[in-house]
Parts: sequence; structure tokens; C-alpha cells
Amino acid sequence: MGDFNGDFSYICNIKTTFMKKILLLAVTLLTVSLADAEISLPQLFQSGMVLQRGKLIPIWGKAAPGELVTVRFNKKQYATTADAHGSWRINLPKMKAGGPYTLTVGNHVLTNILVGDVWLLSGQSNIDVTIERVYPQYPQEIDSYENNDVRLFRVQNETDVHGVRDDIKPTSINWKPLNKENAWLFSAVGYFLGKRMQEKTNVPQGIIVNSWGGTPIEAWISKDSLERDYPMLVKRAQFFQSDDYVKSQTQTNMQADRQWQKLLQESDAGILQNWAAPDCNDTNWQSINQNDWSWRGCGSVWLRQHIIINKEHAGKPARLLLGTLFDQDITYLNGKEIGHTYYQYPPRRYDIPEGLLKEGDNVIAVRFINKYGAVHFIPEKPYMLCFGDDRCSQNPMPKDVIPLAPTWKVNVGTELPNCPSGDVSLQNIPTTLYNAVLHPLAPYAINGIVWYQGESNTGNPAPYADYLKKLMGCWRDRWQDPQMPFVIVQLANYDGRQQSGFPRPITPQTAPMNSGWAQLREAQRTAAKADPRAELAVINDLGETVDIHPLRKKEVAERVGLCFDRLIYNNKVNLAPEVIAAEVQEGKIILTLDQPIQAGDLYEFEAAAADGDKVFQNVKATAENNRITLILPENFHPMSTVYAVRYAWKDNPATANVRSLTGLPMSSFEMKVNK
Repeated sequence: MGDFNGDFSYICNIKTTFMKKILLLAVTLLTVSLADAEISLPQLFQSGMVLQRGKLIPIWGKAAPGELVTVRFNKKQYATTADAHGSWRINLPKMKAGGPYTLTVGNHVLTNILVGDVWLLSGQSNIDVTIERVYPQYPQEIDSYENNDVRLFRVQNETDVHGVRDDIKPTSINWKPLNKENAWLFSAVGYFLGKRMQEKTNVPQGIIVNSWGGTPIEAWISKDSLERDYPMLVKRAQFFQSDDYVKSQTQTNMQADRQWQKLLQESDAGILQNWAAPDCNDTNWQSINQNDWSWRGCGSVWLRQHIIINKEHAGKPARLLLGTLFDQDITYLNGKEIGHTYYQYPPRRYDIPEGLLKEGDNVIAVRFINKYGAVHFIPEKPYMLCFGDDRCSQNPMPKDVIPLAPTWKVNVGTELPNCPSGDVSLQNIPTTLYNAVLHPLAPYAINGIVWYQGESNTGNPAPYADYLKKLMGCWRDRWQDPQMPFVIVQLANYDGRQQSGFPRPITPQTAPMNSGWAQLREAQRTAAKADPRAELAVINDLGETVDIHPLRKKEVAERVGLCFDRLIYNNKVNLAPEVIAAEVQEGKIILTLDQPIQAGDLYEFEAAAADGDKVFQNVKATAENNRITLILPENFHPMSTVYAVRYAWKDNPATANVRSLTGLPMSSFEMKVNK
């Protein structure tokens, strides 16, 4: 036997040395872990993201000041040190399209990363319009399509009146692959643009949507860009920098709303007497026709309609299409609530469960709740019961439908005073959205920007062209890319009189008019024309007379895609026709276009003496090849030396018909022509 004491001592020394090494390793790992834990990435950097091909790829974030940050990507390693403020950035080299890749930053491991094209879509509610909203226009396509090479990212709404932020808030749609489920509440324009560009280029597509309904352009422009020429806008923003004021106004609004809702519930006879019940006696209620009716009170008004269901349809599941209503509605069928919409714009599409419709008499009851304006039905929308497997489609309409009658019984539930409001709506204040949700996105590498906004600025269109120039300038400055492509989506055709409860029937706009919508379209046109890296997507044929949110978003995305084709891939692509020359001949004005157009009689042209009274008159026009000939009336200002010409100068230029040979419409415009 050996010396036990010696062996024991030797074993103890080994154990002590081993334990010291384990302790040292644990301390080292803990130190590394704590250090790595301090490294953070912006919300844009997540698994599944798409990085821009063909450009330097900025990777950035926060860490402890002076900390070493290591980035591993595509079998290469890069390192930098956080500055005194804890900021760090590494530019990865340009890459070709491909993937999937893994990105490692400290202890952050991001997987399934693709390299392709990234697009930023911004603006107001027409960007917000979701796949759910437009689904009835494209049901088969949406049901059958998915594409893992298109990834969707939705920026979470946020405002900041104090200054720019470093990062955006977490979001639920964070680089999700394109399929019906992920896209259901995602921008329809973004969905169709990603689909279109992926099929066109065969490379991965990343779609970043950053929009907020109802917001004006001023909210999306930086303070530096506004303060020289528009100091009052900056001062307006500064007014709301008092958090106490904003909080108190918001609380006041909430308290007023709660009190108004309390009075509504306590005094609404329709609730107290259950006017939704099928056996409610509505014999003595007033009869109205929905096409020429409105109610200008505040409070609630109830409408009821009896509809006979035959044995074939009884008990079957169905969908009630109740057009579009102003403003809030709660809709019942046979006493059961089947739908509730809180504001005026969404289409009312209410699913009726199996077993609720009975053979014989059934009752639809609608409780309108109104705080302002005039309660009314929106015409030219579908009002019907739809049955069968295709009941969710509206393109084409379902085969098995029962139209609703336009006649309803109506009774006022309660009348209340206007609900006072203290809401400050920070999203509408200058600079607040640039600060909170635009500034933090840069310098994430992108291929181009879509700006789809303008409805909220039609009340004051005069400065819009300058606003748009400043927006494009400050966004390009933020990305440090003066060549960043912009596509401006022009306002669609729309007759706002329908949404305001204007007495009906409303006659089409035929006489020359001073249109704020046309003036804003002209601002969009001239701003895009003056910018060599911008194009205009003309959609004045894709709107809806009665709906500020037209549903043909696939067609909008196609025209946006054509603009990017021209800006980025092929500058010979023909877009909307444009006037490139004009001259006055005997009794005529000849316009020369940049391309041939569809021949025939043209409408929506106007002329005036620009050096006289400038009172516009409708004039006849014809098209042949790439020329438009305007026929001036006899003795039309014969002494005038300068004429003004306008085209499609209305909110809703319904008969405008100048089109390219491929069907693209010409933009509205106003121009002077020397005699």
C-alpha cells in the first residue's frame, strides 16, 4: 500500500486546484454573461428579418460605455467598442440576395434572416387598411397564397412631443412570413406590394409598415425641417410638451365620455324597452327610406326591418352586409347582437351563426350611437343577406343573396347634448410621429419608401407641396441617402359629401369647382415632378365615390410597384401619361403627351383666361395618338394672351378618362398656356 496521508494530500490538492478553476470559469462566464446582457438591439432586429441587398448593412444598438461588441454573420466576425454614451454600430458589407442566415450579437442569436429588398410604407389610414378589410375583393387569392420569402413588420403606434427616440415599441407583427393568418391585420397595400415585388424580382422582400390613420403630414416631419419656414407649427408642438396638461386634458375627455355613455344607457328607451326584441311593437314607428334619410341628433336612434326567410334558408349560417354607416352601430338579429362597429369607416359585415335565422318573420335592429354629425346610411354599398360557401366574397358577389329593403322603421332612443372633448390627439401634432416612430427606424437599410397620405391635409392644401419636399428631405437626411427613392400615392377620387350627411340624393360634380382634393393632388404631382428620385402613383380611378378607404389595394400596390420598376430597375417603364408641351391654335389648345393614349372623346377638361377673370368653363376635348385637342367655345376670351387649363379638377372626377394604352390614368393638373 502506498502512503495514505500522501495520497490524500495529493487528492486534496487536485480537488482544490480543480475547484479554483471551476470557480474562475464560473466568474468568467458570469462576467461575460453580465456584459452580454447589457448589449441591446433595436426592435427591428429580430429573427426572420430581411436585410437590404446591395447596400451596406448597419447593425447597431446599446451597450455599456467602452464595452467590446462582437458581431458574427455569414461566417465572418466584426467587432467595435461602444462609445461614451453606450452607442455602437457596425456596417456589414454589401451582399447579394439569399439566406437564411444567422446573426449573433453578444448573446443575441437571430435566425432565419434573409437578404433581399426592404420597403418602408408610411402615411395615414389608406396604408392602415388591412387584408381583413379588403378580403372580400380577393378571397381566392388570399386564401390560397403564402410566401415565406416575404416578411411583414408593423411599427407600433407611439408619439413623442419632447424629442427623437432611439427605438420603437415592441410589436406583434415582427417579421412574420406572409400568409393569411399573419397578414389578416396587416396593411393590404404592403401585402400586395411584397407579393408583387417578390414575384417580379424573385428575391426576398421585407415590408415595414409605419402609418397612423387620420394623421397630417406635419406630424411626420422633423423639427429641424419645420422651424425655419413654419415656426408656428413648432410652437404648437412645444405647447403640448407639458405632460401635466396632456394628462389632464386626456382625463377630462375620458370623464366626459364616461358621463355621456352613462346618460346614454340610463335614458335610451330602446335599451329600457328592448327595441331589439323580435316581438317589439314597431307599428307606430316612422317609416323612412335609407337612401334619403339622416338624423342630425346626438344620442341614439333605432331602426328595425322585418325580413321573411323561406324554409330553404332558415337556420343556415349567413353574412349580413350592412353597407357602411355613420357613425357607431350595434346590430341585432332576432334580439341577439351580431355585430358592433365603433366608428364610421369600416364596412359592416356581420356573421350570423347557424340556427339564428328562422323560417318566416325575422327582425334586424340597428342601434345607432352618435356624438356628432348626422346619422345616415352610405349609398352605393351592399345591403343584403348572403348565404352559401361564397358568402364572404364580394368579387364576385355571392350567388345566393336576399337584398334588404331600403325601407326601415325608425324611433329615437334618446337625445343628448354633444359630448365635450378634451382629447389632445398627439398623433396629429407636428413632429410627434417623426420623433417616436420614424427617427428610430434609421439607419436600417431600405430600398425605397412609399408615402400614401393626404386626406387629412385637404382642408389646407396650399403648403402641402412644400411639406412633402421637406418630408422627403428630412427622411433622406435621416438615412444619409440623398438618392432614396420615394413613391407618392396620389389621392383617389372621392366625394366627401356622402360621409358628412349631405342631403341626398347627391348629384355628380359636373360644373367647374374649387376642389381642395384636386389642389392637394396637384401638390403631390408637382412635388414628385420636381424630385428626380420620386414618382407619382396615380389612382384617381381606383377610389370610391362614397368611401374614403377604397378597397382595390392590389391595384394600388401594382401601380406603386411600376413606379419602383422605373425608379430602380428600368427607367423606360411608362407610367401615367403626362403633358410635355402645349400650344394655342385658332380656337384650340393642343396638349402633347409623353406617350400615346386611348383615342376618343375626353371629359373633365376646363379652360379659363389666365390673364382675365379666370372663370373656368367646361370644354370639349378629343384624343389621338399622343395629342389632346381642346375645343374652345366661340368668342372664348379672344383678347386673352394666356389660358389656364385644368383636368379632373374635382374631388371626384367621375368621368375623367385620359388613359395610356395600358390603361393607366392621367393625373389631374392645372397649367398655363401662352397664346
